[in-house]
Amino acid sequence: MRQIVLDTETTGLEHSDGHRIIEIGCVEVLDRQITGNNYHKYLQPDRVIDQGAVEVHGITNEFLADKPRFGDVVDEFLSYIEGAQLVIHNAAFDVGFLNAELRWAGIDKRIEDYCTVLDTLAMAREMYPGQRNTLDALCKRLDINNAHRTLHGALLDSEILADVYLLMSGGQTALVLDAAGGSDDGDEEAVDEVVKPASLRVVRAQGEELEAHAAWLETLAKTGANGCLWDDA
Repeated sequence: MRQIVLDTETTGLEHSDGHRIIEIGCVEVLDRQITGNNYHKYLQPDRVIDQGAVEVHGITNEFLADKPRFGDVVDEFLSYIEGAQLVIHNAAFDVGFLNAELRWAGIDKRIEDYCTVLDTLAMAREMYPGQRNTLDALCKRLDINNAHRTLHGALLDSEILADVYLLMSGGQTALVLDAAGGSDDGDEEAVDEVVKPASLRVVRAQGEELEAHAAWLETLAKTGANGCLWDDA
């Protein structure tokens, strides 16, 4: 299965206000292995970036002055993601912006016409109800080192999210070099590296809970048609 872990950075929070995508970062995962076949572009938005957004990702209009526009790269981007499953944290945000960019580029299709979408925020909320499920919170919970993430960045966040997703969904396999750094002919060796999900917390019954359990088993032994099968186990 081919999956593309995707993140974007934007000029502001709402595409309905004309805000644009200024960075796209993608990490390819093929059959649960991170392949290294990434896709990364900075984009000229033709509008001023909100100061609040600059404080989040550090990308300025001056830096983007010579970068391509979304319409310049849309064909190669769609070719890269087509047929894959997009893995996105808070997918509604990024998909909304991508669909707006497609519309502004004159393309009468939506991202969902090219890919399926998996939202890791919805996945995390189901796995960890009532807890914070930001990318930073998930890294802490799953013991993933993200100390290098001082600012948001689309490719960096996609790389981190790939690790988070693979751990949340049951473990990871990675592409690594052999101990000598590869064979003489430069070939890379694929080695399965299993990363176990975070340990589950075990809460054991104590005190009144154990007494209530014993009383219920005694009731079952007296009133149940076949007695209490639990004691026979």
